[in-house]
Amino acid sequence: MQIAGFTLSRYLAREFLVAILAVFALCIGLVFLADMVELLRRATRSPDVSFATVATMAALHTPMIAQKAFPFAVLLGAMAAFIRLGRNNELVVARAAGVSVWQFLAPPVAVAVVAGFAIPTVYSPVAAAFTQRYQVLEGRYLTGRTNLLTVSAGGLWLRQTSEGRVSIVHALRSQDGGRVLEDVTVFQYDVMDDFDRRLDAVTATLIPGAWQLDGVTESKPGAAPNQLERLNVPTTLTLDQIQESFAPPETMSFWELPAFIRVLESSGFPAARHRLHWHALISQPMLLAAMVLVAAAFSLRLQRLGGITKLLGGGVAAGFGLYFVSDVALALGLSGAIPPAMAAWTPAAIAAMLGAAALFHIEDG
Repeated sequence: MQIAGFTLSRYLAREFLVAILAVFALCIGLVFLADMVELLRRATRSPDVSFATVATMAALHTPMIAQKAFPFAVLLGAMAAFIRLGRNNELVVARAAGVSVWQFLAPPVAVAVVAGFAIPTVYSPVAAAFTQRYQVLEGRYLTGRTNLLTVSAGGLWLRQTSEGRVSIVHALRSQDGGRVLEDVTVFQYDVMDDFDRRLDAVTATLIPGAWQLDGVTESKPGAAPNQLERLNVPTTLTLDQIQESFAPPETMSFWELPAFIRVLESSGFPAARHRLHWHALISQPMLLAAMVLVAAAFSLRLQRLGGITKLLGGGVAAGFGLYFVSDVALALGLSGAIPPAMAAWTPAAIAAMLGAAALFHIEDG
């Protein structure tokens, strides 16, 4: 009996894994084609961009977009697997042998949990590296924008261009989300890219059209340092542009995110977006297990009632419902209305509870 249980579990796990991988492969293909079309449309404004470059960018961007669709691939793959097992009467035979719904759901749930650990720890770092390369190509060929800001344990570095002059700004800390910089050093270059002067300031405050430096020491080549109470350095940057110049969390490995979050917070910059992304990654095991429970609830219920159309419609509706709840929760998390951990874990917890409750009602109600 123990060997039969192991054999059945291995068979169910294999059927489930094959089904979700097939659906996920289909999602990857659709995402690649859709992204390819969008990039070709955007590339029409840049005649120097070749088709090969566009195809490369689409291939680099696809893994990250497809990762967001993986929970739906698990949902639809699980439904497909349960439909096939039901049509072949394999689930009927399992029930006749005394196997409960919870026993034959254990292997698919176990596969989903393992996949939930593999997504952030293995798949996500690879997708992040591809996305980082994609953004470099996008900035070079399509948008002309690159990251303005680099943050590390040694402080932050900011590059700006104004009135033909390049300024490199370094600060040890910041306040007010980056509006106020502390212990500031500014290296300025003229229009010929020759070094012009160095400015050391106690603080630099971003005001419309300029950085307002207080407590300034101006140093020029071949001249004595000059003390200034206040000096304005022109800039075209806004606070939103500075905050958006951080490396997006999607371009960072799961293993790098905690350290980067600590650096951001110690530098005085908001890290809610990165913390929210990290919690969304570690909630994947629960979310994918919940997708299996939801799929089983729809499949088992509607197989008894009949109607494949109802089954597919119910599954799609459940997927869109989860997407809506996730979108609302993430928006609340980014706005600071709820903690990032709650925003990331709430959709997974709701889906798991609803799926389990539906199964209890169907099987034991």
